[in-house]
Amino acid sequence: MSKVAFLVFKDGTTFEGEEFGEWTKCFTQLEEQEVVFNTSMSGYQEMVTDLSYAGQILVLTQPLIGNYGWHHEENEADKTRLQGLIVRELSEGEGSLHSEGSLEDYCQQHGVQGLMGVDTRALTRYLRQFGTLPGVLVRTQEAGREYWSDSQRRTEIDREHWVYRSTVKAAYEIPGSGPLVAVLDFGVKRNIIRNLQERGFRIMVFPARATAEEILRHRPSGLVLSNGPGDPKELPEGIATVGGLYDKLPTLGICLGHQLLALAAGGETYKLPYGHRGGNHPVIDIRLGRATMTSQNHGYAVQEASLKDSGFEVTLRNLNDGTVEGMEHQTYPILSVQFHPEGAPGPEENAEIFDRFKEIVLKSSPRKERR
Repeated sequence: MSKVAFLVFKDGTTFEGEEFGEWTKCFTQLEEQEVVFNTSMSGYQEMVTDLSYAGQILVLTQPLIGNYGWHHEENEADKTRLQGLIVRELSEGEGSLHSEGSLEDYCQQHGVQGLMGVDTRALTRYLRQFGTLPGVLVRTQEAGREYWSDSQRRTEIDREHWVYRSTVKAAYEIPGSGPLVAVLDFGVKRNIIRNLQERGFRIMVFPARATAEEILRHRPSGLVLSNGPGDPKELPEGIATVGGLYDKLPTLGICLGHQLLALAAGGETYKLPYGHRGGNHPVIDIRLGRATMTSQNHGYAVQEASLKDSGFEVTLRNLNDGTVEGMEHQTYPILSVQFHPEGAPGPEENAEIFDRFKEIVLKSSPRKERR
């Protein structure tokens, strides 16, 4: 029998639903999490296993979720750091003959609290009106009110950044016939790795705390700065590493990696009101006048005015709100995008960015590595 549960915000706003997934932790440590929404119509599996959602409660605006089950090969990571999932209607996944389980099975096995039967349209409108807010998942409204009224209980605890709870523990290599590319893993998605593999790269994945010296010791021909969760300004070690590699390697920055490049160059980032999360965000190439549809998942953006003396030129802009979506350096072989060129979920029309990265790597590599 399903049990009633609630999402409660600090102002007392409450959304009721029924629990699914793993709720054991609500008895041990009640903790608020940032509540965000994604407008993609499919791809719930990729979203749940996208480590950029680490530490968040995710609201899916598509009303029917779970209808094609769970396929482990489509996971974007071998773990999840998502703290909660809110849906309107949860399917058992009977629509897929090749399903290896259900969305609810995965949430139960990986400690994700779920809330179903929620008016996700009203919840999304609430977040659109008031911006990204912290919320708490509880079994009673009283528990939610008590949580928000207890200021001492809510005193911020000095916890490790979600990037460091998402990254690999040690460097590892993926074989390939082409030049060696270093991937600095802040929460990298598997489809980014797949796109690099498809282009023949040999890949060495490094933990987020790797230093510039540790990476250069392996003599890579290029560098990829991955996506990841949280505020980029709270990653001074990552900013320092990027700064130490700035003028040494052809570089591609994706999402959080894009933001860290801007910070390392002396730019600034800022928090968006409710972020960009979905598979339908239009972006225009300023130089070509060509628009594409992109997949996005981020709550922070690069402040364009701060790039004035950074050496970066803004090349791509969001057609919805004008935010910076892409940069290229005028001196060094560096390009970056705020969106996800690998899709998963979302359009794949921007995968050509990996081709451009390959071109600049081969152009900068010794002749013997060009194959």
